Amino acid sequence: MGLRAGDLRDLVYDIFEIDSYKSKMGDDADIVVVSFDVKQKEAAKDLVNFIETAHDFVLDADHTPGEVDTGVYKVFVEIDRNRDITKNIMDMVEGLKNLTDQDFRYRYHKAFRSQDVTEDNLSVSVPVDADSYNVAVLENKMNSYKEFFSNSFVDDITLLENKLTIKKVYADPVQFVFKDFGDRETMLENIKEKINVNDYAEILFLTKYVGDYNITKFGKRTLTFENKDKILVVERHPQ
Repeated sequence: MGLRAGDLRDLVYDIFEIDSYKSKMGDDADIVVVSFDVKQKEAAKDLVNFIETAHDFVLDADHTPGEVDTGVYKVFVEIDRNRDITKNIMDMVEGLKNLTDQDFRYRYHKAFRSQDVTEDNLSVSVPVDADSYNVAVLENKMNSYKEFFSNSFVDDITLLENKLTIKKVYADPVQFVFKDFGDRETMLENIKEKINVNDYAEILFLTKYVGDYNITKFGKRTLTFENKDKILVVERHPQ
């Protein structure tokens, strides 16, 4: 029996990613990979089956055999990179909205910020050919959470909705709530709390965990990580 309206309600995270993972079908410059986070393995299987059955423009759809995070499975959808890519992604998301009863947002190339799924946003974000893809990857590199922490001590970084998790081998993961990201001057202007000069313990712990980043605490909860001219603003996630 096929899926019906609402069958995947509360099972698919509402932020998905585009061009964050490598294609297994061909060159990344020629194929767009759309990735979804799903809360159960059976739901991931159902989503793969639905996408492959409902959309003839899909080259391949698959899910991870195991969890990528606690209770979370990835679904990967591969689509030709061409002039129809905006329309094709919109069509796929419209089908998912019917199954999940929710609206979606997307991140392009592991960007910190997510965007509304609209034709205008997608047409600006998603390259339609190999040349524009190569340019877009270079332009988006420093806005990527993977790139931001590329010189750190951590071994894995995930951003699930607004929960940022960094992990080191043989150490417990550390989690944050993503608040903002951008140019140093703008981010510092937007922070209203005063610098907390007394909480050395947390700064020392994070410096040892993450590495040589300029880390500052503001007020009781706000933390900033500085890398070159970019600042990431977070709060420690309640455990």
